[in-house]
Amino acid sequence: VKAKIPFGNKYLDAIFSVPEKKPTYGVILTHGAGGDMNFPHLVSLAAYLASHGVLVLRFTCKGLNVAYRTKAFKAVVEYLKVSDDYKLSGVFLAGRSMGSRAAASVICQLCQDDDDDDGFIQGLVCLSYPLHRPKLQSKLRDEDLLLIRCPVLFVSGSADEMCEKQLLEGVVSKMKAPKKIHWIDKANHGMAVKGRTTDDVMEEINAQVFSWLRENVQLEHI
Repeated sequence: VKAKIPFGNKYLDAIFSVPEKKPTYGVILTHGAGGDMNFPHLVSLAAYLASHGVLVLRFTCKGLNVAYRTKAFKAVVEYLKVSDDYKLSGVFLAGRSMGSRAAASVICQLCQDDDDDDGFIQGLVCLSYPLHRPKLQSKLRDEDLLLIRCPVLFVSGSADEMCEKQLLEGVVSKMKAPKKIHWIDKANHGMAVKGRTTDDVMEEINAQVFSWLRENVQLEHI
């Protein structure tokens, strides 16, 4: 189902992947610095989760500025929260690469505001979190991660040039939130693995994300 989400004086393009049964929980999903909501990995994940009873709302926001992307993500969260079409008990925020930075930033902002003690945001899913620029391991983008309190799942490639394995494990060990890392063996930042098809890698990612969501909420009908 296509949607237009108000954002300032314009609209964000979005698509709902709606399960057959009335969903209790949803995932808001966005793309990295390049591409849009039709990035194949996002489409695959949305279809998989919807087929397992989870509503997915994915949206496009083209800005390359994390603060701008964060504002857009916040607008989408507010939109879904007051939606009459889908009355959800809670949502998980998810993003790929830069989108996951924006998602983490939104969670920090909303959970520091007093108005979000209603538990609407259930957790964070980071696909290929860009912990540092390529070859710039000294500058870590970890400040938001260390403030988050809700559950966090990282799905990263063990050969990701923007997220060195030991560095992410170090950051995660300092996080106060319940957290889990799933490493895709030998995958790069784009989740490509020599000798494996994209579909094969996506099956692994999709199954991991779903089982983690299920662990973190009591999804009755799943």
